[in-house]
Amino acid sequence: MTAILILLQSKRILTATEIAKKFDISKRTAYRDVKALEEAGVPIYAEEGKGYTLMEGYNLPPIMFTEEEANALITAGELISRNKDASLIENHNNAVTKIKSVLRYASNDKANLLSERVFFMKNLKNETTSSFLSDLQLTITHLNIIKIKYHAINKDDITDRTLEPLALYHTSENWILIAWCRTRNAYREFRLDRILKLEILDEHFKSRKFDMLQYFTNPNYRLK
Repeated sequence: MTAILILLQSKRILTATEIAKKFDISKRTAYRDVKALEEAGVPIYAEEGKGYTLMEGYNLPPIMFTEEEANALITAGELISRNKDASLIENHNNAVTKIKSVLRYASNDKANLLSERVFFMKNLKNETTSSFLSDLQLTITHLNIIKIKYHAINKDDITDRTLEPLALYHTSENWILIAWCRTRNAYREFRLDRILKLEILDEHFKSRKFDMLQYFTNPNYRLK
């Protein structure tokens, strides 16, 4: 029902058929859910022959962002910050601040952490990436240990690694994971499109208070 309400806010008129199709439910269920929203006090009006509409001026605060959704918007901000238009940067930064303001404290702390652990670099070879990004963002903020099956670049061998995921950076097309590799007992980088399998463990690691700037600028930092 929350998702239906969000959809109602995004369109002036919404039909029961559209609701049923969007959420893979019957029209009868769609009618019932809309009625439940009305009974909960949401000002929904039925326009005969057209569909449902929200009372003008009614807005639901964006309190139902999932952590993954907030992470996606924060990550997009890193791309926008490289834009040359100052107004776009300012407006997006303001939007992200508002998003963080409605997150629960624990999620807000994680959002701020992720803001410091995402970086963008150029990828001259224009290579492709993968579909592990959202999961890895959560492992960074939740300090989950992961296991991966990795096909190394320029090598035919496939290795199993146990990692403490620390940060991510982007090379225009590729996402790169920086992690403490328990298998090699050292910092290592892993291209996401070379990860064949990812397993998130229930086990957690102690925060290393990783500093991304030091990692890239101080060679001795990687030897810690």
